[in-house]
Amino acid sequence: MTVKRRDFALGLAALAALPSAQAQAWPTKPIKIIVPYPPGGFTDITARLIAQKLQERLGQTVLIDNKPGANSVIGVDALAKSAPDGATFAVVIAAYAANTSLYPKLPYDPAKDIAAVSLIGLSPLVAAVNNDAPFKTAAELVAYAKKNPGKISFGSSGNGSAAHLSTELLKALTGSYMVHIPYRGAAAALTDLMGGQIQLFLDAASGLINPGKTGKVRLIGVASDKRLPALPDVPTFIEQGVTGFTGSTWAGLLAPAGTPPAIIKRVADEVHAIVRTDEVRLKLEAMGTVPMGGTPAEFGAFISSETAKWGQVIRQAKVSVD
Repeated sequence: MTVKRRDFALGLAALAALPSAQAQAWPTKPIKIIVPYPPGGFTDITARLIAQKLQERLGQTVLIDNKPGANSVIGVDALAKSAPDGATFAVVIAAYAANTSLYPKLPYDPAKDIAAVSLIGLSPLVAAVNNDAPFKTAAELVAYAKKNPGKISFGSSGNGSAAHLSTELLKALTGSYMVHIPYRGAAAALTDLMGGQIQLFLDAASGLINPGKTGKVRLIGVASDKRLPALPDVPTFIEQGVTGFTGSTWAGLLAPAGTPPAIIKRVADEVHAIVRTDEVRLKLEAMGTVPMGGTPAEFGAFISSETAKWGQVIRQAKVSVD
């Protein structure tokens, strides 16, 4: 081999080794995970669980930075404007995919400014009704709603939230009409559900398991194709005759566009391993969340499918933000 060819081959080998070396050297400083919601909710709890395990596995401090507001837009915009150096990530939920259709003009471009890292978990929504409501099952709910249009008020954690859009989907699939009452967060909606001001509220199981088990509300259906391990006695809507009705929130990790692919892959691999440990899997399942994991490409495809699904619901129901 000539000297020039040998040098060229060595140069190619060095370039090929760069991504691996870059991922191995990372992280060299604390990592921040932006949570676009207040502390204590589904997104925050999930993010803190993953952050703790990432810190243990990476040997570097992992901090949570809560930046709530505008249905997650404020926090995601902060992520989009962060340096793509592997020091900043964000955990988002289903609202992230819906926002593409909800907001005429976002301050960031999801396709150009954000990179998918990994899906963490999927949390099918659970339907809770007031104990005095004149229906005790999902089938009875649908029958009552069709017979009494406008007499059922359903709450949500805000316009365009997973709870709102999933109930709009339920209305479309069943040809029923129910009145939407948006709240500033799930806690307020749940309080009014227990007080009888509204009759129906769909939310992540994490916020409904305890009220359901203590008899404060009645849990009548899961918006999934299978029952949740945390609520084995609550049948799915599909089991009760509502064909095709699935609705969920989910938690996933994003990074600023331009973050080195080797770092994104490293984080995705770590998340995939973390959610499969017995400790984390059991904690997620206890919250009503199905552990997922996967590759950046798989998560990117999932976001695209969610964006299309909820975009159609938003257009058909003429959903708009405040």
